[in-house]
Amino acid sequence: QVGDNVGDCAARGADLFESIAAEIISAMILGATMAQRCKIEDPSGFILFPLVVHSFDLVVSSVGILSIRGTRDSGLISPIEDPMAIMQKGYSITILLAVLTFGGSTRWLLYTEQAPTAWFNFALCGLVGIITAYAFVWISKYYTDYKHEPVRLLALSSSTGHGTNIIAGVSLGMEATALPVLVISIAIISAFWLGRTCGLVDELGNPTGGLFGTAVATMGMLSTAAYVLTMDMFGPIADNAGGIVEMSQQPESVREITDILDAVGNTTKATTKGFAIGSAALASFLLFSAYMDEVAAFAQLPFKEVDIAIPEVFVGGLLGSMLIFLFSGWACSAVGRTAQEVVTEVRRQFIERPGIMDYKEKPDYGRCVAIVASASLREMIKPGALAILSPMAVGIIFRILGHATGQPLLGAKVVASMLMFATVTGILMALFLNTSGGAWDNAKKYIETGALGGKGSEAHKAAITGDTVGDPFKDTAGPSIHVLIKMLATITLVMAPIFL
Repeated sequence: QVGDNVGDCAARGADLFESIAAEIISAMILGATMAQRCKIEDPSGFILFPLVVHSFDLVVSSVGILSIRGTRDSGLISPIEDPMAIMQKGYSITILLAVLTFGGSTRWLLYTEQAPTAWFNFALCGLVGIITAYAFVWISKYYTDYKHEPVRLLALSSSTGHGTNIIAGVSLGMEATALPVLVISIAIISAFWLGRTCGLVDELGNPTGGLFGTAVATMGMLSTAAYVLTMDMFGPIADNAGGIVEMSQQPESVREITDILDAVGNTTKATTKGFAIGSAALASFLLFSAYMDEVAAFAQLPFKEVDIAIPEVFVGGLLGSMLIFLFSGWACSAVGRTAQEVVTEVRRQFIERPGIMDYKEKPDYGRCVAIVASASLREMIKPGALAILSPMAVGIIFRILGHATGQPLLGAKVVASMLMFATVTGILMALFLNTSGGAWDNAKKYIETGALGGKGSEAHKAAITGDTVGDPFKDTAGPSIHVLIKMLATITLVMAPIFL
């Protein structure tokens, strides 16, 4: 239960905070730069726009949260309402209010006489971002909720053994990367085109609003972040409630209700992870653009494209993709080693305190928590060092090689390629890990509702195996990649001068 609070509450909050911070900073810089290039007299609206949007996020999300109401009379015997449907209604209200406030904010802050209709294009960029957020939530729900076919087919595969469960879960996760990638691709291209055609041009008549349009779309996607984060918090709360019910030996009818809430909580956690990787992808795109601009400014040379046909640049891309796989492998192996330490400690307590099993003695929970806390800090040193030192080492090595061969921008180009490939690979890997892990968990929950033999059946045992594999996927490796790709973008941006 402690792990749920740490991983799904504190960690997810930090993840989205990082995305929002990166988006706000990037959007403010892009807005100020665009206003300066277009000779806009008062650029304050373009600079303050991200702050206003996220201030409205708190308001509209609060209204959406307060609108959540059940219709069932607790005094009557009636079917249990679907908690997910109730939360979806609240999210729909939040989305509607976000569209209205976003449109009003763009008219208020982004109207300029140089291009009177530009604000409307930027409002459409925000709408693209909001639709992207809703699409990510819906796609994640489809692939991880046992009311839909993918999870039910995964549960059915458990009836033929542990191996088929693992194969089905892996294939489901791979399949689930397609729709989110299409959504991200459409969002980036649409927002860039809307921004580019908004009518704002520089002194030479060149369009300047493309990147800012993408930034506005990212703001739109994150304009309901507070509500989505609330949905994520629902998961650990329901899980903790289920643990309390089980430990206090409540009637089976109570456990059935908490199981339903727990299954919905797994789905909301999965939707939040999908939302988080989508926002991380858009934020990383903005940081990558900022990196290229910074390199051009420091080098006093044009740096608008990266040619992966150059062998060194292609090698940088390979290293970026490899970095994601190596980082994920180290994260999963860290979970395995820590789990072994906990299992050893639990077995020791069972031997030394035999009364634990019949509730005559109290286990030493603190010892297990201390082991996990210590191991988590220790085991993250190696992956953390890999993420920080890799781009720096690659950039410096190829910078030296570039100066020796008369290519002053080689180091910056190789790092840019590394960042691009790492971002693309990281998005796909995170989607795969998050979705397959959530689907395995809910396939087990579906069987526990009585399907395919229910608890204790062979299908249930196979589903437990899948859930055990899925936990480090969805709770460790997958979410950590969100942070990794943003950290790589931030490190390359900060360290850009040393690559020249």
